[in-house]
Amino acid sequence: MFHLITILGPTASGKTALACRLAALLDGEIISADSRQVYRGMTIGTGKDLDDFTVEGKKIPYHLIDIVDPGYEFNVFEFQQHVAKVLPLIESNNHIPIVCGGSGMYLDAILRRYELVRVPENKMLRQLLSDYPQEKLVRKLKSYGSLHNTTDVTSNERLIRAIEIAEYQLLHQGNNFEMPLISSVNFGIRFERDEIKRRITQRLQERLENGMIQEVESLLGGGLTPDQLKFYGLEYRFVTQFLEQELSYDSMINLLNTAIHQFAKRQMTWFRRMEKTGIRIHWIDGELEMESKLSAMISMLPK
Repeated sequence: MFHLITILGPTASGKTALACRLAALLDGEIISADSRQVYRGMTIGTGKDLDDFTVEGKKIPYHLIDIVDPGYEFNVFEFQQHVAKVLPLIESNNHIPIVCGGSGMYLDAILRRYELVRVPENKMLRQLLSDYPQEKLVRKLKSYGSLHNTTDVTSNERLIRAIEIAEYQLLHQGNNFEMPLISSVNFGIRFERDEIKRRITQRLQERLENGMIQEVESLLGGGLTPDQLKFYGLEYRFVTQFLEQELSYDSMINLLNTAIHQFAKRQMTWFRRMEKTGIRIHWIDGELEMESKLSAMISMLPK
């Protein structure tokens, strides 16, 4: 069994800085649980905050950041596999794994050990489903049972992929990859809703000032199509729409700001659902000074 610490929270709550400071104190290594930080070249929009990984001159090792090229569709099954490979490596270094992120399904997948499989493309099934209206696709997907990921029902492309996965799992039961056993002490950073909104708005302005639009331009110039970038949502979707002249600059900022606020709300909903399934989260007041947060966390760790 692997023992680890998990730090979660909504976007803009300061997870990375806190995780790195804790890692510096405990000889830890960071495992990113962010579905977009795996992509090279997607740095500002995903909030990698790589400067935080140096604490008082000490380099904090990190994993699952910048491991695949944009355009590739990284998924939760691959995330599980990477984590399973990284945990024994960190243990061999006599370091503590610290999982840090806000992608609820990724966190849930390791804490509750989802049973997932690598599913190849089924061209015949995709062709059969291609003319289905969205309502019919939703009904078909729900016929397979409860959904891990409610975002599967937001577009026909995601619905068809989710059906493809469900169909494959029915035919290949018993061949699933199994996550190793883990024991995790879980901390969440919590702010009042108005404060998170303020932090999101401030951070968005900082990202724009620090070159987020130029980052998206570079990705488009590197061969990614607008549709490929829009797939990654939020910053990449709205900035691409601005660059494609589908949105004005002011509309882009307003719509993106609202979308990130809504995303943060969905993150908290997911974390509350994790708690209902039995995952204990120790909530830390985000307004506390860094040293107070660290002290509170350390006091709750097993001796």
